[in-house]
Amino acid sequence: MYGLFYLSQGDSMYLEKLKKDGDFLTLTRENEWHLEPCAFSLDNGTQVNVLDTGVIEFIPKKPGNKDIVLSSGVHGNETAPIEICAELISNLILEKIEASHRVLFIFGNPASMNIAKRFVEENMNRLFSGSHSKGEGLINKERVHAKKLESYIRDFFTRVEAGRYRCHYDLHTAIRGSKNEKFAVYPFLHGKPWKKDQLQFLLACGVNTVLMMQSSATTFSYFSSNEFGADAFTIELGQVKPFGQNDMSRFAEVKETLNALVIQNELRYKEFNASDYEVFNVHRTINRTHEEFSLGFADDVVNFTPFKQGELLAKDGEEAIVAEVNGEAIIFPNANVAIGQRAILTVLPMAIDERFV
Repeated sequence: MYGLFYLSQGDSMYLEKLKKDGDFLTLTRENEWHLEPCAFSLDNGTQVNVLDTGVIEFIPKKPGNKDIVLSSGVHGNETAPIEICAELISNLILEKIEASHRVLFIFGNPASMNIAKRFVEENMNRLFSGSHSKGEGLINKERVHAKKLESYIRDFFTRVEAGRYRCHYDLHTAIRGSKNEKFAVYPFLHGKPWKKDQLQFLLACGVNTVLMMQSSATTFSYFSSNEFGADAFTIELGQVKPFGQNDMSRFAEVKETLNALVIQNELRYKEFNASDYEVFNVHRTINRTHEEFSLGFADDVVNFTPFKQGELLAKDGEEAIVAEVNGEAIIFPNANVAIGQRAILTVLPMAIDERFV
C-alpha cells in the first residue's frame, strides 16, 4: 500500500478544509498534477485515503465483497460525470451516506479540466495498458500521470485477498450529440462471454445502448478489464458541456444507481429482457493516416447516424472512405485526432444471443 500519513501542521490546511466541506474536486483542480498523500478516518469508521490529486479511496471498517473504481475527467471538458462523482465523494466525506464497499474515485486529468479542453498535450484515454511508455516514452505530464493512475488501480485491486468482485466504470460525455443520449462501450473480453447483469446495471443507470468492442484498446476501462478481470465500461452520459451548465436532472438514474452501488450490499435490477437494449457490434475502425483528413458529413450529424452503402464517411488524403454496408452507423467521429489514431468507429446492430450469460 502507498505510504499515507497525517500532514504536519503547516501542510494540513487542505486536509482540514476537505474534512469540513467535502470538496475534493476543488482541491484537485487547485493541484493539477500532484497532491501530497494523507489519510483520515470518518466518525463511522471509514478510512479515507487521499493518494494524489484526483485520487481518493474509501475503505469501510468492515468492507463488503466489492472493489469499485469510479473514474471521470480523463477528458477534462466532460464535466457531468465529474460533477456526479464530486457530489458522491462529498456525501461520503460529510457522512450523508456510508460506503459498504471499498471505493476508489479518480478525476483523471485535472489540468485539462482547468483549461476546459479534452486534454492538455495528448489524449489520456489512449495512454493506458502501458501505452504511456511506448514510442517516445514518458514525454509529457499526461503520460506520466496515466502511468501513476495505472499504479493506483493496480494497488487498489491487488492489496486485498484474491477472488473479490471488481468493477471499474469510467464515466465520459461525447463530443457530439447522439440518437442514443447515453451509451456504453463494453471492452474486448478476449473470448469471455458478455454479462447480462452488467447490461442490467447499465439499464438501471438509464443506459440501454451498448457497443461491443472486438479488439484490445488503450482505454482506461480496457486496462482494468483486461489486467484485473474487472467488469468495466466506458460510459457516455450525454454531450460535452462546461461546468455548471449540465442539466443534472438528466442523470438522476445514474446518480441513484452509483449511490446504491457504493452503499448497498447487493443491487436489485429489473428482470432481464433483451428488447430493453440496443446492442451494436463494432464493424470497423477508421484511422486518420494523413495530414489532410476530413469527415464526409456535417458537424451536427449525431452519433449512431446510419449511412447507406457507398455514402462518404471521410477523406483521408486522396482516399475516399465510404460506407461498406447499408446501416453502417458512426460513433465518435473526430477529424482532429493525431495521425494514426481513430477518427471514426462504425457499428452495426447485433442480437443478444448465447454470447451473453
